[in-house]
Amino acid sequence: MKTLTTEAELDAFCTMAQMHPFVTIDTEFLRERTYYSKLCLLQIAVPGTCVDDAVLVDPLSPDMGLEPLYRLFRDTSVVKVFHAARQDLEIFWNDAKIFPTPLFDTQVAAMVCGFGEQVGYETLVRKIVKEQVDKSSRFTDWSRRPLTDAQKTYAIEDVTHLRGVYLFLKAALERTDREAWVVEETQSLTDPAIYDVVPSEAWRRIKTRTSSNKFLAYVRELAAFREQYAQTRNVPRNRVYKDDAMVELASTKPITHEDLSKSRLLLREARKGEISDGILNAIKTVNAMDPETFPKLPKSNDKLQVNPALADLLRVLLKAKSEGSDVAQKMIANTSELDALAGGQRDLPSLKGWRMDVFGSDALRLCEGRVGLAVKGNKVKLFEL
Repeated sequence: MKTLTTEAELDAFCTMAQMHPFVTIDTEFLRERTYYSKLCLLQIAVPGTCVDDAVLVDPLSPDMGLEPLYRLFRDTSVVKVFHAARQDLEIFWNDAKIFPTPLFDTQVAAMVCGFGEQVGYETLVRKIVKEQVDKSSRFTDWSRRPLTDAQKTYAIEDVTHLRGVYLFLKAALERTDREAWVVEETQSLTDPAIYDVVPSEAWRRIKTRTSSNKFLAYVRELAAFREQYAQTRNVPRNRVYKDDAMVELASTKPITHEDLSKSRLLLREARKGEISDGILNAIKTVNAMDPETFPKLPKSNDKLQVNPALADLLRVLLKAKSEGSDVAQKMIANTSELDALAGGQRDLPSLKGWRMDVFGSDALRLCEGRVGLAVKGNKVKLFEL
């Protein structure tokens, strides 16, 4: 297999790739020691069986630049095929603010083709291409050079087998007229808001046991400082301080360095220097803040008047519709959405687009008391009331 180490080599391959209807792409990266993923290897394949139809690209080579790849990403005549694309897309968005267009995610497609929820690449390869994937190199250090033959083989198979998986799923979607479903789902993967973490909004990802507005204000300021510090220095956020330490700080509200020294959960490095100053400044900011500016949590389903019996019926209906349509339940609706539906909410994803046809319309009829559920053999049936 060939490894490209210069931008000129990548440019030649991408130029050739633009003459094909699709390319398959995968990445290998590291993120244990950095905030942003470090791209260590890129794999690309075009249709065909020739050894030159699939290549490894070394982004760590001093002579490598990825602009030819991004030109290929902008070429809308070539479908860019990934499996579980989110982490790959995050790398490209952070590097060049670009998404591959059009995008096809085989994991998404598999969920509407009867392969269950979040099916793994190895499973699809085994069931569709009838090949086995060697997993022994999955957790190796991809930043080390030279790469071993085992690493190269593992990496290249991630895109060579993906060609057969893509063609199978594409044909299945065409037979069932579900291409638009996958397009709709993959559009959400190219939303910049998924990948651009705004420090002032980072608090929303922190799990807490209290909804006190002032407590949340401390969490917001502490999370914002941590996120900004981690981003500017490209270090993992947990290397600054972990979530449980943040919640502890929001509870104890330290105002001096001596107070910080009493923390049970704060890392030693965070009790001095810039991190400790940032923590104390965050607490000070909240102490001087107008209570009207404190954050508020959105209303949760816990406060809805949820009919538990109706929620249970909706779960039964969802399972039946999932089995009947060969679409993973998780892709149609999740548990909290069913509770919201049973509580009277109607602005929900399951009541829009293809989900409305598969599940939503009958779910509404069930909520309105116009239909009931019955069991016939191993099947759940709807009947008019």
